[in-house]
Amino acid sequence: MDLKTVKGIELESVTAWLCECVQDLAPPLEFALIAGGHSNLTFRFVDQNGAAFVLRRPPLGHVLESAHDMGREHRIVSALCNSQVPVAATYGLCSDVEVNGAPFYVMGFVEGPVLHDATLARALPETERRSLGLNVIDVLVKLHEIDPDAVGLGELGRKEAYLARQLKRWNKQWAASKTHEIPEMEETSRLLQEKMPEQIGATIVHGDYRLGNMIVGDGKIRALLDWELCTLGDPLADVGYLLNNWIEPGEGVADVVPTAAGGFPSRGEISEQYETATGRNLSGINYYQAFSHWRLAAIGQGVYKRYLVGAMGDNKGMDLNIYKESVRQRAVSALDLLTTSSSSI
Repeated sequence: MDLKTVKGIELESVTAWLCECVQDLAPPLEFALIAGGHSNLTFRFVDQNGAAFVLRRPPLGHVLESAHDMGREHRIVSALCNSQVPVAATYGLCSDVEVNGAPFYVMGFVEGPVLHDATLARALPETERRSLGLNVIDVLVKLHEIDPDAVGLGELGRKEAYLARQLKRWNKQWAASKTHEIPEMEETSRLLQEKMPEQIGATIVHGDYRLGNMIVGDGKIRALLDWELCTLGDPLADVGYLLNNWIEPGEGVADVVPTAAGGFPSRGEISEQYETATGRNLSGINYYQAFSHWRLAAIGQGVYKRYLVGAMGDNKGMDLNIYKESVRQRAVSALDLLTTSSSSI
């Protein structure tokens, strides 16, 4: 059987490793990239019995310091397999770079769509959109209720001073990736330091909690994905990030964000649901939303620089000015949230 070569997979050595790791695997295996770009690469592979699995590895080429740690991501997902947070089952971690040129891990394949945009969300019945929205908050509450020590994640990161640590990290990344001046980034950084709230408690923080990182079905999350930014710290960071991505119909980005399709609970409703379930006060959530925009601007600048210097491969056909402007817009949005006294929910 002539199997197609897939960039990022050393077929012979990876297959040999998988046969030792996954019981009853029937090669040859067929691989296909299902998610890629500047984030970790996700491949679906199927054996000759039709059993489907997922392999995750870092992107090809240069990556920023501390990013794309496969061992860490595998550890987190494995720790949550027996919790009330839905994740795929894990099968093993390969740390030997000789096998595939980079570490990777393997987990089960979970069937269902990922709602990357409003077009995909419109394919769901409105009743499912509403129940899914409520489940998104329910799962976030359950994640934030988990005792990190009880599931073996107590040493995942420092529990205290989350915001201070994040500001230090992303200021460092911003400095390393900076290609031009964005005054709003510098001013936002200053205000985030000046207005930093006291951290109340410490939980597992997903770091990228949005519909685009969830496999869904029947009005609920079937598997929560992409744990590469997960750490311990302030749970309201997850809430602020989610609210930034919870765009309602008529807010000007109709086809970009899933919730813009309509039928989902409102931003205010999911905020109230979280407050009621956890007892945490969201009156100062603007700060966390601003922090989220600012952090994403720092991340986006890193990606922009990698494209600019050719570290992401061929960028023909890409308008890098659009990417550059999106970083500035994130910084502007962050500054606006910090300089308004009204809550966005």
